[in-house]
Amino acid sequence: MAVYADLVRYRELFANLFRRDFHAKYRGSALGIVWSLVNPVAVLVVYLVVFGIILDKSAGIPHYWLYLLSGIACWTFFAVSLQTAARSLVESADLIRKVRFPRQLVAFSVVATQAVTFAVMLGILIVLSLVFVPGARGTVWLVLPLAPLYVALVAGAALVAASLNAILRDVEYILAAALLPWFFLTPILWSLSTLPSSAQSHERLIKVLEWGNFIAPPIAALRDALWSGHAPRTADVVYLAVAALVALVVGSLVFRRVDDRLAIVL
Repeated sequence: MAVYADLVRYRELFANLFRRDFHAKYRGSALGIVWSLVNPVAVLVVYLVVFGIILDKSAGIPHYWLYLLSGIACWTFFAVSLQTAARSLVESADLIRKVRFPRQLVAFSVVATQAVTFAVMLGILIVLSLVFVPGARGTVWLVLPLAPLYVALVAGAALVAASLNAILRDVEYILAAALLPWFFLTPILWSLSTLPSSAQSHERLIKVLEWGNFIAPPIAALRDALWSGHAPRTADVVYLAVAALVALVVGSLVFRRVDDRLAIVL
């Protein structure tokens, strides 16, 4: 796993890349990181009005606003990290062609930039949970060990996206097209436990949505700790840990296959 050991070995370079991406993201902005919270909050309000009030899809889900915000926070980190990481190596082509360095750090610095926003959102969610969901005060702190596993999962997936897009530029467009239906097929606006009987009858489809979507159990584990008042399901936590490990291994394997070709294809 030398791909990840380089994060420690070249930590000063990684810190410089992170600062570059972070400053570039908020350069010229008076509010800085606050802008990263505006979009998720705006999306939350829209979805809450449409699905919670107009369509009344919140039936059976207590504290639906927190349920929704927790899911959107996790999804936004995942989706934005994948999209920005997919473009990261291509956008750093000039640097990659000129200097030999661990190129995976470019993709990881993008994920780290998004992780800052994710950490801020989790901090806000923890406070909201402590205030409005007294029953969750004993479990909300489980987010602290679960969040790094989720970041590792996203980092591995982002490295795969960055590596493949460097070879085949269509990947970023395929990814952009896939994320919208992927969002609606992930239990973020809705809950598996409150599906109508007509949907529950499709048991095989429900199992695919629950376990075939590798991002669904990790989001469920984080959200349960914040929102439900009980500990996340063991199956979801184990799934998150295994998925994080698999994502890191696959990310390493894919990157090592394309690393020597990057300076040529970019």
